[in-house]
Amino acid sequence: MQATSFKVRVDALCDEAQGIRSFSISRLDGKPFDAYEPGAHIDVTAPSGVTRQYSLCGDPDQRDVQRFAVKRESASRGGSSSLHDDVAVGSELAVGAPRNLFQLAPGAQRHVLIGAGIGITPLLSMAYRLIKQNAPFELHYFARSAEHAAFLPLLARAPFAPYVKLHYGVEPDALDGALAWCLATAETGTHVYTCGPSAFMERVVAVAEQRLPDDAIHLERFAAEPAAPANGAALDAFDVQVASTGQTVRVEKNASIVDALATIGIEVDTSCGEGVCGTCMVDVVTGEPEHRDHCLSKAERASNKVICCCISRSRSPVLVLDL
Repeated sequence: MQATSFKVRVDALCDEAQGIRSFSISRLDGKPFDAYEPGAHIDVTAPSGVTRQYSLCGDPDQRDVQRFAVKRESASRGGSSSLHDDVAVGSELAVGAPRNLFQLAPGAQRHVLIGAGIGITPLLSMAYRLIKQNAPFELHYFARSAEHAAFLPLLARAPFAPYVKLHYGVEPDALDGALAWCLATAETGTHVYTCGPSAFMERVVAVAEQRLPDDAIHLERFAAEPAAPANGAALDAFDVQVASTGQTVRVEKNASIVDALATIGIEVDTSCGEGVCGTCMVDVVTGEPEHRDHCLSKAERASNKVICCCISRSRSPVLVLDL
């Protein structure tokens, strides 16, 4: 099932760049939105009925309004195209409460934000907060051209301008060099945050790993990558046990943990169904998951203490989950 949602009104629309539109929303009941930390995302159900996740890109301290941006995807399955074509000022939408898998590290001495294209959105909310905290940071924004870069008028003026560096038209073979320049002064205590196309983020991570530990590098994905080839470690079928009741259910080869649990009356909230949004994360009591998600950090995967039930499986005959 999906997490709880509520109704909002679209108060303003703005074309921020080619193919990128921002949406400002307020609650129909007049109440303030729930508090959230920078980097959070929400579920948005388009008029087509398709639900997708979008990062909040406004000031997180403004509780009366939320802002998110949507890139029109050429291969849209009814999410981005419907939000672009079917929504006008005054339209009503259903959205979910904010969730966050991409938070600012509280102990960081310095922050380097590196985004590409629509990946600017969660980094913008981080910039709002870091400026208010007077924290040392810089924001590097990569785009094909100025026409493809979102929120440029906002980024070009106070208070953002002193922290922003724009990188236009960087070719793939020059990207590593550009990223090395962005991270040239990254020292112990620096944390790096990146969001954008997967190939771009992979290069950010690869370059950052040359200077910083894994737990100082953070990324946010918008969509699942094609599944990696199975290495034979995951079992075709396994048992899941509910820690609170001792109930056990078999998870067959072509079923998800979410589906199997539903057959014994236990519902786990889901949204994306692809291991991207983190809605279905559950703590693991015992057993060894095979992680197939795209949202857990390397450290979280290595700990085997949490699993995304919509897509991941098991390397051990029994997984005991904290349900």
